[in-house]
Amino acid sequence: MKALVITRPGGPDVLSVVDRPKPQPRGDEVLVRVRAAGVNRADIMQREGHYPAPPDSPQDIPGLEYAGVVEAIGPDVSTRKVGQRVFGLVGGGAQAEYLVTREHLSLLVPDAVDDIDAGAIPEAYITAHDALYTQGALARSERVLIHAVGSGVGIAALQLAKARDCMVFGTSRTADKLEKAKALGLDVAIDPASAPFDHVAHDIDVVIDFVGAPYLEQNLKALRTRGRLIVVSTLGGASASLPLRTLMTKRLRINGTMLRARPFDEKVEATRAFEHDVMPLLANGAIRVQIDTTFRLDHAAAAHELVASNVNFGKVVFALG
Repeated sequence: MKALVITRPGGPDVLSVVDRPKPQPRGDEVLVRVRAAGVNRADIMQREGHYPAPPDSPQDIPGLEYAGVVEAIGPDVSTRKVGQRVFGLVGGGAQAEYLVTREHLSLLVPDAVDDIDAGAIPEAYITAHDALYTQGALARSERVLIHAVGSGVGIAALQLAKARDCMVFGTSRTADKLEKAKALGLDVAIDPASAPFDHVAHDIDVVIDFVGAPYLEQNLKALRTRGRLIVVSTLGGASASLPLRTLMTKRLRINGTMLRARPFDEKVEATRAFEHDVMPLLANGAIRVQIDTTFRLDHAAAAHELVASNVNFGKVVFALG
């Protein structure tokens, strides 16, 4: 099979498409012929040597999400059949013509969703669902603040919050992304470079944060009593002073979340919760995936450069089918 390989830590030039043996399913694994695979910032971090794959995943083939067709099944598989369209999250190895994954981490692709869209869904939408619905316990009609609202997970979180009739505040330093987010339902657009965002976003029930340390104090100010701060990433910094008096007075809750590092059982729980809450929205068209650009595997360097530039609105996807 053809696979995208990180030949050594470095820039986009270290990516190469090479021939690798096709994996074979064992136990409860399914072999998937990959038709599409999303490109994520985690792939860039892995390429640079900062985000190694879990021990049970390919160490040099990136890719956290896929969509494709089941081509073979292991002897212990009971819920998947050859020929079914599936998609899901993996620890790595999705950016190749074939991958193996455990059956309970796979999901059946709704008929209304095409392969490219399906390949762009798992990382952003399972992460956003887990952050908002599971960790954030989002209730209907609450007030939500989403940072980096023009990112892949930010867009997914916006759509999922609107699905619960929430009022959504969103930040981005790019005016064009804020305008595009408004078209998806963003109620209040905020450029955090123009003024402290907590001056505009107040009495917030749930904050979804990707920035980390620089935003911590303002996030706590923006939250209402018993509000919830969910930290998904720390792109701006990982160390900050925590104003404990604010935390105590408002009785706030702070949760951190990272899907890739979770044990198998917890990944299955997140997958099943997503299936219950979000799959119907995808099936009936209430949520439509935003695709920015598709690439072939042999244009991987350009795909990484686009994601690193942060100018894309919506997902970047490799088309393999």
